[in-house]
Amino acid sequence: MFIDRKHAGRELSNKLLYLKDENPLVLAIPRGGVPVGYEIAKALQADFSLIIVRKLPFPYNPESGFGAIAEDGSGVILNQAKSIFSAETIETIIEEQKLEIKRRIQVLRGGLPLPEITGRTVILVDDGIAMGSTMLAAIKLIKKRDPKSLIVTAPVSSPEVGRALDKNNAVDDAVILERPQFFRAVAQVYENWRDIPDHEVLDIMKQWKIEKTHKQYHE
Repeated sequence: MFIDRKHAGRELSNKLLYLKDENPLVLAIPRGGVPVGYEIAKALQADFSLIIVRKLPFPYNPESGFGAIAEDGSGVILNQAKSIFSAETIETIIEEQKLEIKRRIQVLRGGLPLPEITGRTVILVDDGIAMGSTMLAAIKLIKKRDPKSLIVTAPVSSPEVGRALDKNNAVDDAVILERPQFFRAVAQVYENWRDIPDHEVLDIMKQWKIEKTHKQYHE
C-alpha cells in the first residue's frame, strides 16, 4: 500500500534513479499523475511538464471508458465500442474531450506547448493504469516526436496491462511497482485516495518552477 500519491512517487523514484544522468524529461498525465511525477522529477533533477490525455467515457458510466485521446489527436478506441455506440455518439464524446483537453492546456499548462521531446529520454507517468488506453494514447503522441527512449511508469496496473506494456515495442521500459492479481481499481493500493482539483496541480507546478529557479541560481 502507498500512503498517497506523494509516497508512491518517492517509491517509484528509487526505481528510476538509473536514468538521472540521462537528463530525462518527466511528463505527467493530469491530474492524478502530477504529484507522482513531481516526486520523480525532483529526485532525478529532471525537467517536468504535463501531457494532456483524456479518457473517452461511457455515456452512462463516466468512470469507465472505451478509449482515450491525446492533445495532438492521437487516439485509442476499443474495438467493441464501435459495436456498442453509433459513430455519431463516439464523435460527440471525442469532441467533448477535445474541448476539455484545450481547457487543461490553457489552465494547467498555461497555454504552453509540450517541451521538446525529440532525442530525449522521456519518463511518462500516471498514478495508476487501469485499462491502459490513456497511457497508450500518450505513448502514441510521444513516439511521433522521436524520443531517444521512452519509459512508462506508474505505482500500479492490472497484470494484463502490465504485461502488454512489457511487450510494447514502443516502450523501452515499463516500471510498475504493484500488479495485484485481483485488480479492481487504481485506488485499491492507496490508503488516501481522492480526486485532485486544478488548483492543486497549479500549486505543484508553481512549486516546481520555484525549485527549478532556485537550482539554476545556485549553479
